[in-house]
Amino acid sequence: YHRLEARGEIRCGRFVAGLSGEQFAQPDAVGLLRKVRKQAAAGALVSICGADPVNLLGSVIPGAKVPALTGSRILFRDGVPIATLIAREVNFLEKLGPGEEWAMKKLLLRDHSNFARQNIEDAQESAIGPEESA
Repeated sequence: YHRLEARGEIRCGRFVAGLSGEQFAQPDAVGLLRKVRKQAAAGALVSICGADPVNLLGSVIPGAKVPALTGSRILFRDGVPIATLIAREVNFLEKLGPGEEWAMKKLLLRDHSNFARQNIEDAQESAIGPEESA
């Protein structure tokens, strides 16, 4: 990795707080990470499968480990894990209001393919803008 860094193909540093050890990134990724850090919280929800390689809960991200099974889910809000679904049981990782808990539980228990499709459609609409997508 150090040869790639010397050639300028990657950068070495500590880009993500809370992660130990050397971290490597492409040069343009550093600017994107800084941009994300400065953005206000939008309340964006993302649900991933427990078997997804990006499931770092309990290993890199603090919290209880979520089994790498297709029936397990993790719900993130603005990149922070807020709930998990393990063996059809929803566990909340942060305190939510009763109405909000119900909504998050419903998101985790419903058909995940529709949830992902809706997130993609919402992202596309926000990127295009409502006036152009109509």
